[in-house]
Amino acid sequence: MIDLSVSAGQNPRLVITIVLHLFRLLPFLIGGHRQLALENLALRQQLAVYKRLTPRPKLRPADRLFWAALARIWTGWRQALVIVSPNTVLRWQRRRFREYWTRLSGRPRLGRPPISAETAGLIRKMAATNPLGGAPRIHGELLKLGIDVAERTVSRLLPKPRRSPSQTWRTLLDNHVQDLVSIDFFTVPTARLRVLFVLVVLAHHRRRVVHFNVTEHPTAHWTAQQIVDAFPDESAPAYLLHDRDHVYGQPSRHRVKGMGIDEVITAPHSPWQNPFAERLIGSIRRESLNHVLVFGERHLRRILSRHFAYYHQARTHLALDKDAPDLRPVEFPAAGRIVQFPEVGGLHHRYSRQAA
Repeated sequence: MIDLSVSAGQNPRLVITIVLHLFRLLPFLIGGHRQLALENLALRQQLAVYKRLTPRPKLRPADRLFWAALARIWTGWRQALVIVSPNTVLRWQRRRFREYWTRLSGRPRLGRPPISAETAGLIRKMAATNPLGGAPRIHGELLKLGIDVAERTVSRLLPKPRRSPSQTWRTLLDNHVQDLVSIDFFTVPTARLRVLFVLVVLAHHRRRVVHFNVTEHPTAHWTAQQIVDAFPDESAPAYLLHDRDHVYGQPSRHRVKGMGIDEVITAPHSPWQNPFAERLIGSIRRESLNHVLVFGERHLRRILSRHFAYYHQARTHLALDKDAPDLRPVEFPAAGRIVQFPEVGGLHHRYSRQAA
């Protein structure tokens, strides 16, 4: 036997459903249709179990057609429907009505009519034998042959032109990096509350600092002279990258043009367009200037000279495959023991091998 008290405590809706089914079958039980009523009750109970296991059963077109037809001849079909909602049956009927009249009206298919396979093959053959013709010329030949197609259809059937193989951006930059130089200024506060300006000239190839200088009052004439000092004896690069600061004024531009250098000027407020110089300045600050107290121009020049000596000869760079700008050689264990050498006043250290 089934303990209905336990089931009722766990699922009250189950008891209510059973009571409603019993009330619906009460006329059959009283009217002498006991066998039909019990069979109906058994089927409904099994259907309730199936619906719990499969909340959304898959219906076939024949099932939809059955309920659509039954809804037209039986007014009480909504009370007997369990597997789907009544609105679903009405939606089936409306969709069936639309599909029926759509087929009956026979609306023409939209869009261009398809061309025959023979015409498509002829267009491709003309394109292969006339690679310089293009869609307009092939379309004109088809019109002269009595074939009426749109020029857009001809262009759609033409094979896509193959582009010649192109070098990568990395290859292009590697081939021109030796002719690229960037310059930039940065400021350094001193212990006497003054502000010094440092100019660095960076060659992109091997990331070498070819020149630097310090001043308290930078001008366009001073900047032009620094560019001349950085590239003596016909060693000027092809391109010079800098920002739009007024310090690169007319005197500086005139001197650069006289040296045969093309200026590349970054967009306003876009320091990221001069990335190598900005990265160099950040390295100088993080690795040296943020750890010392600068007293004046001479002191700053001495600090930067030591830093650039370490930068060129010992410091490894990611962009150079962990090598130094001055091609630091690899020392194998056979060369001796490892010895430590201080650099930049002990802020950094260089490691080398020496024979015992």
